[in-house]
Amino acid sequence: MLHRHLNHQELTLAAIDDVIGRGKRPDWAELRRAALGDRRVLEKVLRVCRAHTGDPYAQRYHFWQQYAERHLA
Repeated sequence: MLHRHLNHQELTLAAIDDVIGRGKRPDWAELRRAALGDRRVLEKVLRVCRAHTGDPYAQRYHFWQQYAERHLA
């Protein structure tokens, strides 16, 4: 996925936020593969999601937070 406002394709916190917030299924699959291959990506996902989970309507972030927590346990 090409990330808005980013001139690279690294999985920074901003890129992960963009994938979760605006991404489609293929983008999520790519994030999942990266997260399963690198614990640091899972930690970044968790960090991004914690900033959004105060909003009960941010269901995408709630989903990814649960996913990251389960795989980090």
